[in-house]
Amino acid sequence: MSIDQIREGMEVIGADGVHVGTVDRIEGHRIKLTKADSGSGSHEGHHHFLSAGLIAGVEGDQVRLSATAENAELFEEEQDEG
Repeated sequence: MSIDQIREGMEVIGADGVHVGTVDRIEGHRIKLTKADSGSGSHEGHHHFLSAGLIAGVEGDQVRLSATAENAELFEEEQDEG
């Protein structure tokens, strides 16, 4: 699996099939998720990133992770805006 197969707008799902986010773009070896998937409260207004190491594969318009959605969120990195 190559990170080059991942495109803007693809859905990112956990190994359990649960929606994790939507690809904004690839930055280095990380997937940058759209702000719309950033949640609320202290997570609102931040882009979140997932390491390419979590990617299990690409199927159609979906990026499937090797971790469940809940576990993948534990590995997310945040970027402050502003």
